[in-house]
Amino acid sequence: MVTSTEASLDGSPYQQYLYAYPHKTSYRPLRPRPSLAEVWRAEPREALFLYLHVPFCEMRCGFCNLFTRAHAPQEQVTAYLRQLRRQAEQVADALGGDAGYARAAFGGGTPTYLTAGELTELFDIATGTVGARLPGVPLSVETSPATATPDRLAVLAAHGTTRVSIGVQSFLDVEARAAGRPQRCTEVETALAAIRQARIPVLNIDLIYGIDGQNAGTWQESLDAALAWQPEELYLYPLYVRPLTGLGRRAHDRADWDAQRLALYRQAVETLGAAGYRQESMRQFRRRDVPVPDGPDYCCQDDGMVGLGCGARSYTTGLHYSFDYAVSVSQVRAVLDDYLARPADDFRYAEVGFHLDDAEQRRRWLLTSLLRVDGVDADAYRARFGCPPTDDFPQLGRLVERGWATNGGLRLTAAGLARSDAIGPWLTSAQIRAAMTGFVLR
Repeated sequence: MVTSTEASLDGSPYQQYLYAYPHKTSYRPLRPRPSLAEVWRAEPREALFLYLHVPFCEMRCGFCNLFTRAHAPQEQVTAYLRQLRRQAEQVADALGGDAGYARAAFGGGTPTYLTAGELTELFDIATGTVGARLPGVPLSVETSPATATPDRLAVLAAHGTTRVSIGVQSFLDVEARAAGRPQRCTEVETALAAIRQARIPVLNIDLIYGIDGQNAGTWQESLDAALAWQPEELYLYPLYVRPLTGLGRRAHDRADWDAQRLALYRQAVETLGAAGYRQESMRQFRRRDVPVPDGPDYCCQDDGMVGLGCGARSYTTGLHYSFDYAVSVSQVRAVLDDYLARPADDFRYAEVGFHLDDAEQRRRWLLTSLLRVDGVDADAYRARFGCPPTDDFPQLGRLVERGWATNGGLRLTAAGLARSDAIGPWLTSAQIRAAMTGFVLR
C-alpha cells in the first residue's frame, strides 16, 4: 500500500494546480550530477515528448508564475537560441540515434515572441539537431494576442504545427487589465482572425475566471466571444494569486472568492456542454466533432519527456530533472544568465531533479490519470505495477463517500472534477509535500 498523506479535502477547492507530478519546487541539486547518457540508457525512447522552452514574453501578466522574462534585449534572444542549439546537440548525442518523438510542443514564455526568422531557427533546432519529425507528429505552440502575427503564423503552418494555443484570459478590456494583462479586445480579435487564416488545425483559447470585478454576466460575455470563433479546444483556468507575481503583491482576501470561482466554473461547464464541447479535465474542453490529433499514441503516464531550454523539465521513469526554478523577475534573470554562460559540456548532465521511487511512480501514474474525465485504467495500472490501484490507494474510497468519485474512486464525478485542485494536493505524498514546503521561492 502506498502511504497516504494528510491534507484536507474540506478546505478551498483551489489549493494547487497539479499540472505535473512532482512539482519543480520538490527538485533539488543532483550531486554528483548524473550524465544524460546514464539517465536515459535503460529508458524506452520510441515515443518521447519533445518540449522546447522559450523564456521570453512581451509582458509579464499579473497572474503569471512561469519562468519567463519580459522585454528581453535582442542580444539575449540571439544568445539564447545559440545556446539552445548547443544544448540540443549534447542531448541528442546523449540519447543516441534511436530516440523517436510522438509529440512536440514549444512553450514558455511565448514562443512567438521570436521573429519569423528566429522561429525558423527554432524549428531547425527541433528537426535538424534533435531529429524530431516536423511535420509528422502533433505539435502545439503557445502564442499571445500581440505576437500572433501573419508572418509568424506562416512559419508555424509551414512546419506542420497542428495546434496553436492563445492566452486571451478575458475578452473584456477592463478584466484583462484587472488580471495584469493590458490588452485590447480588438487586438485579440485580430490575432484570432490571423490564426484562422493560417489554417492551423486546432485553435485553443485560454480563459480565466475569478478576476476582480468579473461576474456571471461578464464571464458569459467572454465565453460567448470565444465560442464565436468555434475553437477546437478551450482551457478554462481559475485565477490563482501566487507569491512573487504581480497580483501576488496585492492583498486578496475576498471571503466569497472560492464560491464565486466554483459558480463561474459550473456556468462554463454548462455553457460549453450545450455548445457541443466534451470536458476532458477540470480545465480542458474539446469540441465533440474534433478527434484527438493524429499521430503515434503518447501516454504521459509511461513515456518520457525531453525538455530543452532553461525553464524546461525532462523526465524518465525514475528521474525528473531541469534547471533551477524561479518566479521573481530578478531570480528568473539570474537563472537565465547562468544558462547562457554554461559551457556546452554542462548540458551532458542532469542538474536539478527528483528521483521517483516505486511508490512515487505509482502515485504519479494515478494522479495523471485520475484528474482526467476518463479516470484511471485499472487494467493498465495492474499491468504496470502488478496490483489494482485501489490496493495501493485505499483512501480513494473517501472520494466515493463524498460523491466525488465512482468506480471505487478511480473516476471523478462532476463534483470531483470541480475539486481537482484539492484532490491533487490531497494525494500528493508527504515526501513531496515536505520538499515543496522546504523550497525557498525566489
